[in-house]
Amino acid sequence: MFKKILIANRGEIALRIQRACREMGIRAVMVYSEADRETKYVKLADEAVCIGPAPSAQSYLSMPAIISAAEVTDSQAIHPGYGFLSENADFAERVEKSGFAFIGPSPESIRLMGDKVSAKQAMIRAGVPCVPGSEGELPDNPVEVRRVARAIGYPVIIKAAGGGGGRGMRVVHTEAALINAVQTTKAEAQAAFGNGAVYMEKFLQNPRHIEIQVMADTFRNAVYLGERDCSMQRRHQKIIEEAPAPGILRKLIERIGDRCVAACKKMGYRGAGTFEFLYENGEFYFIEMNTRVQVEHPVTELITGVDIVKTQIMVAAGEKLPFTQRQIGIRGHAIECRINAEDPYNFLPSPGRITMWHPPGGPGVRVDSHVYTNYFVPPNYDSMIGKLIVHGDTREMAMARMRTALAETLVEGINTNIPLHRDLMVDAKFMAGGTNIHYLEEWLAQHRH
Repeated sequence: MFKKILIANRGEIALRIQRACREMGIRAVMVYSEADRETKYVKLADEAVCIGPAPSAQSYLSMPAIISAAEVTDSQAIHPGYGFLSENADFAERVEKSGFAFIGPSPESIRLMGDKVSAKQAMIRAGVPCVPGSEGELPDNPVEVRRVARAIGYPVIIKAAGGGGGRGMRVVHTEAALINAVQTTKAEAQAAFGNGAVYMEKFLQNPRHIEIQVMADTFRNAVYLGERDCSMQRRHQKIIEEAPAPGILRKLIERIGDRCVAACKKMGYRGAGTFEFLYENGEFYFIEMNTRVQVEHPVTELITGVDIVKTQIMVAAGEKLPFTQRQIGIRGHAIECRINAEDPYNFLPSPGRITMWHPPGGPGVRVDSHVYTNYFVPPNYDSMIGKLIVHGDTREMAMARMRTALAETLVEGINTNIPLHRDLMVDAKFMAGGTNIHYLEEWLAQHRH
């Protein structure tokens, strides 16, 4: 097992990984930007290294700074968390070439799954159902592009092969608008991602966003840890996640889970990963794979009893998975609310000093957050300041727990989206379960304050 791990991230995930290291008796090295000097996890670290000024490009995205921090501290492995460099194949490669273990998949797997076109082709080969669409990248010939669209059937969506985070997408309803949309998306993709390749898929009207968490080791063992429903999202950013997904038959989940496991084995995947699907009319359609730990991993931990971060570390150290598929049971229901420093209804970021932070407690309540009273939320990064996660024997009990926990949570000095979560937890449609990915945006349009 590793004796020392460098954590190449910030915020709540940095603290989460630090806690896992503590429990495993591993020394944790924290890197931080000047904006994060005062964070709790930096003060708690075995060692801490400042890697640059506040802007991410000069700190958390600086590969040389992170690798040299690992060298000067004699770290053996680097955990990238999520975001920043976590899905950067070049970074994974440089980490391994510099003699450190990368706590994540191989650079080859990251590359394969990072390009949406090659990812989809790999899934088709592995028998994972995909959204009907173009065979790979769209050609330049407009006649061919129109033929592809007709074969799929309108509406279609044009997507950037190297895109992510909800950017580089365009929905097309008519043939008249098609060619212009393809050209615009190509130009945008080239500008944003340095890769102008685009592909086409059928645009599903009212799908849910369902994802399967997988875990694999270097001995070709792989398991899936149930599913999560992440349909409550705004501009492709998830706000509430839950597990298991309400109203989907277990046998459907088992069938898709088995396919995901087979795909992992086929590509020699290692570590934690998530297969993301759109689900409509009883069918699953693969959209992408995240080759890292996800923000919403705690809901899976609460229903399966598996510590995903510790398992990531064990697998990276060359150990076998400590469980088989048969040993994975699903117990109860878990819900996560992302707590963001932003206006709850117009979503304007609200950085600044937290003058009062009082998190909730009680049975089945977990708070993953790095903030504290008098903490200053910097304006330089993502607005998420924490996650509130609850577990109950049933979905109804989990929702009741979440309502209580949200009522107990007190944050003063900045705006947060807690009022939005309180509203959604008493919304009849959400309480019934099974809302689609457009539901929250429609709800917000009706509830403009």
